[in-house]
Amino acid sequence: MTVASYNFTLTAAMNSLACDPRTRFVGYGLKRGRAMGTLSSVPESMIVETTVAENLMVGVAIGLSLRGLRPVVYFERCDFLTNALDAIVNHLDKVAGLSRGEFSPGVILRVTVGNRAKPLFTGPPHTQDFCAALREMVDFRVSPLTQVQDITYAYQQAAEAQANGFSTALFEYKDLM
Repeated sequence: MTVASYNFTLTAAMNSLACDPRTRFVGYGLKRGRAMGTLSSVPESMIVETTVAENLMVGVAIGLSLRGLRPVVYFERCDFLTNALDAIVNHLDKVAGLSRGEFSPGVILRVTVGNRAKPLFTGPPHTQDFCAALREMVDFRVSPLTQVQDITYAYQQAAEAQANGFSTALFEYKDLM
């Protein structure tokens, strides 16, 4: 039995999310680089291009979610997730409780951990993995995608959670691509 590649499976998961016309992919460089090719088949109308401002990206996604859309925020490097922790930890994770359930944003955070083993090692500040740390800071699901066979199911679960107003953070690994 042939196992699909990590990148192929991620691309298929993004295409599956894009089947819902309410999906929006939020991030910078998405229209140019299309998230390492994984968004190459996604219509440009579903892409919300931002400036390099990770906190803003999550804030935009929260707003889109509260308007009935289904945002997927793409973090090109996990290291830049720290720039968005205020929006993630103090807003995305807490809005439902703060509003006593009136508002319940469902956002999928797609976080890429940089490569260490492959060529063009980008160095320590671009290869950190904050999956375990984020899991300690928020109440929503935070999962590493270390096996190809876990990708499809993880994104299906994230989409279901999102439909019910819950967020998910999924960590992808460039060394597996």
